[in-house]
Amino acid sequence: MQGLKQLLIREYERTNKILEMGRNRLQNAPEGTLRVSTNGNSIQFYHGNGTSKRGAYIPKENEMLIQQLAQKGYEQRVIQLVEKRLRYLEGLIRNYDDNDLEELFYKEHPAKREFIKPHEPTWEQLLQAWKSKPYIGKEFQEDLPVILTERGERVRSKSEKIMADYFYRHGIEYKYECPLYLKGVGTVYPDFTFLSPKTYTEIYWEHNGRMDDPVYSKNAVRKICSYENNGIYPGENLILTFETEQMILNTVQIEQMVQKYLVL
Repeated sequence: MQGLKQLLIREYERTNKILEMGRNRLQNAPEGTLRVSTNGNSIQFYHGNGTSKRGAYIPKENEMLIQQLAQKGYEQRVIQLVEKRLRYLEGLIRNYDDNDLEELFYKEHPAKREFIKPHEPTWEQLLQAWKSKPYIGKEFQEDLPVILTERGERVRSKSEKIMADYFYRHGIEYKYECPLYLKGVGTVYPDFTFLSPKTYTEIYWEHNGRMDDPVYSKNAVRKICSYENNGIYPGENLILTFETEQMILNTVQIEQMVQKYLVL
């Protein structure tokens, strides 16, 4: 399961961008530092250049220099902080393993594992429990063509068959049209439902195959909004693919989505 470590990596990347931004901002910064002197309600700025303790007085008309020196001092402190943070994050990322408890269980002798109850279910145990949970899918109308996948199940379109066959060949477990209750809508039937090996939560895949049909596209948008209203967002736990007469689904798109969301 990818949990905290993935968050640490994202935080490292975010912090590294801050470091790069700070260094870029310092490239054209003026020499010296900014010193502020207060006397009652009066505030004066001085340009420290290392030759005198007080520095050279900066008249208020030279606001640009004041701003540049203030920003420079801020960026220097930011860089010092984020460099320290990056070193700390590097150590955490290097030493932290989301799966160490599961790996510890599998290091036990197979004969021993039969008698051991792990503190947390393993991925295989969770997947097996998820697979074995029965469900009743959406019924087919009598006038629909019979399209069967390599796994022997019936689907509603050739595109869904291409997708289902890809999952089957690559050992990706899925449920076809498993019912899902959405508040404000009722029961919907996502085209495919998966258990994510990264988050151990369900991911839904909706293929929108006739987006050049105005009525179909309107209903598709309404359905996507209903997912979002229930906390299921594209790019997180909702995968979306689209198709028109001119833009046909291909296995490259499927593979890209699978690699991003469904494999470690």
